[in-house]
Amino acid sequence: MKFDLLIKNGQTILPNKSGKFDVAVKDGKIALVGKKLDVEAEEVIDATGKIVVPGAIDAHVHLAMPFGGTISADDYYTGTRAAVCGGTTTIIDYPCQRKGNSIADTVKPRMEMCEKDACCDYSFHVAITNFNDGKILEELEEACKSGITSFKGYMVYKKEGMMVDDGMIYQLLLRCKEVGAMLNLHAENPDIIDVLTKKFLKEGKTSAWYHYASRPEFVAAEADKRAIHWATHLDAPVYIVHMSDKEGLEAVIEAKKRGFDVRVETCPHYLEFTNEVFKRENGINFVCSPPMKGKDSQDALWKALNKGYIDTVATDHCPFQQAEKLWGKDDFTKIPNGCAGIENMYPYMLCKANEGKTDYETVVRVCSYNPAKIFGCKDKGSLEVGKDADIVIFDPKKEFIVSVKNMHSNYDHTIWEGFKCNGYVEATYLRGKLVFKDGEFVGERGYGKFIKRERYLGK
Repeated sequence: MKFDLLIKNGQTILPNKSGKFDVAVKDGKIALVGKKLDVEAEEVIDATGKIVVPGAIDAHVHLAMPFGGTISADDYYTGTRAAVCGGTTTIIDYPCQRKGNSIADTVKPRMEMCEKDACCDYSFHVAITNFNDGKILEELEEACKSGITSFKGYMVYKKEGMMVDDGMIYQLLLRCKEVGAMLNLHAENPDIIDVLTKKFLKEGKTSAWYHYASRPEFVAAEADKRAIHWATHLDAPVYIVHMSDKEGLEAVIEAKKRGFDVRVETCPHYLEFTNEVFKRENGINFVCSPPMKGKDSQDALWKALNKGYIDTVATDHCPFQQAEKLWGKDDFTKIPNGCAGIENMYPYMLCKANEGKTDYETVVRVCSYNPAKIFGCKDKGSLEVGKDADIVIFDPKKEFIVSVKNMHSNYDHTIWEGFKCNGYVEATYLRGKLVFKDGEFVGERGYGKFIKRERYLGK
C-alpha cells in the first residue's frame, strides 16, 4: 500500500507513550503509527528535531457572537482560519438560545455559516437561556441524537437575558444526566457583581481595574461551590468553564478526590496574566469575564494543571475591535467582555512545555485528548490508528514574537502582543490536508466539517 503522507523521525506524543514514532496517513485517517516505518508515501516529511502532536480542540469559542452592543470580531471564516494557523483543528462554538427559539432554531443558522466558511472542523454547545415552558428540556434528547451533546448555563448576565436561575440549573443537571449530555456552567454570582458595580460607579471608580474589583475571587468561588454542590448531590456530571480562581479550583479538586464527575477548564490568559494587567494603560483590552485573578490563583492553576486536576485548556475566544473596547475607557461596564486566543492557545502551551513549565504529554492531554473524550469527538484527540489525521508539527527551536500583524484573525489588537514563543507551530494538517505551513494559511474556506458528537458516558 502507498500512503498519502508519512511524517517520520519526529518526537511523537501518543496517549500512553512518547518517542520517535512515524505516522502514516491514508484517506484523511491515521493508518499506521510505529518506529521507523518502512513504507512508501506520496509525501514524506522529515520531522527530525520536531515535536509531532495531535491537532488541538478548542472547546470554548464565541465566533460572530452578539454581545455588549456589538458582535465579536471573528466570524466562522477568520476565527477558524486563525485556529488552524495555531494548530487547532476543531472548535466547539457557543450559540445562544433565546426566548421562543428551539435548540434546532439556534443551531441551524450557525451550521449554515460554518458549512460555507469554516476552515477547521466544528461543533456546538448550546447556551440555554429560556425553557420555553419546558419544551427545551424535552428537546435535549433530540439534540443529542443530532450530535449536539453539551449545553451551557450562564450563572451571570441577568440583565442581558442570558442567565439561568438555580432552579433551571437544577433541572438542566438532571435532564443532561438522563439523556447523556454534559452541562457547562459559567460560574459567577451576578447579584454581588451588581452590588459592587453600583458601588464603584457611585464612587467614580470607573477604570478597567474595577471590572476585576467587581468580580473578585470570592464572587467566582461562591458560584463554583454552588454548582459543585448541586452536581455532587444529584450525582450529575458538570463542566465548569474558564476556571480562574484558587478557591473554586480547590472545591473542584476536593470533589474529584471524592469521586464525583466534576470537570474543569481553564484558559491560557489565566495561566499567563494576573489582575495586574488591569492597571496597565491598555487595561481595557484585557477585560473578560471572569477576569484574570491574583498571583495565588495563577500559581494554583499551574499546580493543578501539572497534577492532572485540570481537564482542559480552552480559549473563550471572543475578541472585539479596539474602538469597541474604548467604549469603556471612562466606564468599565461599557467594555465588551472578551479577548483573543484561538491562534495562541496551542503555541503557548507547547512553548511552556518546551520551557519546562509543564510537559508535552500534559499539553496534549488538556488541549486534545481530554476535550475529545469529554465532548464525544470520537475521531479526534490523539495520534492513533483510525483517528482523523489532525496533526501538528511543532518546532521547539523556532522563536516567534506574537503581533497583531502576524495573526490570522480579524481583530486589530491582541492581549498577546509582544509575547515571545520559544518554539512555534510549523505545520498543521486537518484530516490529512495541509492547512498551515511556515506562517501561511494554505487551507480552504469551507473545508471544515460538522462533528457529530457522541453522548457523554461518564468518567
